[in-house]
Amino acid sequence: MFDKIKKLFVVEDDDPLKKALEQKSQEEADAAIPAEEMVPDQPASTQNSTPKTQSSKPTGGKVTDKFMNILLGAMDKSNLDGFDYLEYKQSLQSLQGMNMDESTRYQSAFAMAKTMGATPKKLLETANHYLTVLKTEEQKFGQALVNQKEKQIGDRRQRIEQLDQAAEQKRKQIEQLTKEIEAHEQESAQIKEQITSATVKVENTKNNFIVTYQLLTGQIQEDIRKMQSYLK
Repeated sequence: MFDKIKKLFVVEDDDPLKKALEQKSQEEADAAIPAEEMVPDQPASTQNSTPKTQSSKPTGGKVTDKFMNILLGAMDKSNLDGFDYLEYKQSLQSLQGMNMDESTRYQSAFAMAKTMGATPKKLLETANHYLTVLKTEEQKFGQALVNQKEKQIGDRRQRIEQLDQAAEQKRKQIEQLTKEIEAHEQESAQIKEQITSATVKVENTKNNFIVTYQLLTGQIQEDIRKMQSYLK
């Protein structure tokens, strides 16, 4: 059933809704986090590591196979028995190539659905069921994102404070400690670079999920709007 669901929702790169969501995500990313507050995704150990040049801010989100499969997988696991919104959407898709306007297509698909016991109320209820399923996945992702940020950023920020304090103390000591001070400052700079890198990755991951999520929910909400308009 998963493959059938995927065919219902996966869109081409030139799909207007997909383009609009990705453009919106890029605009939000452009106005997002200052470079000095970016987060890391480097290994915890910073010994003998060379900072890499990273983008100073996250990119706009995009629809990814990874998140599409996760969200569609959740819908597949929560697929309701009998003829529901997904089967109705499949009927709509089968009529897409026919020479008929949108209202006629929705009504024709519903005429077939009625023979399977479908009603407008049931179709709307089941469409909202899948929105609830996707909302649950969004909440799970939000918690995972919080955990990821804490894991990748919290310890590094604390380490930066410790290193800066050590550097300040050693500046007040005799000349023989100069090399040790420089070592701490170099490590601090490396960790700051890791913070920048990790924030970009975390924000890109978040943006990819959001765009994928909005693409799916947008399609369902649009179908709900049209069913409410056409199915009387």
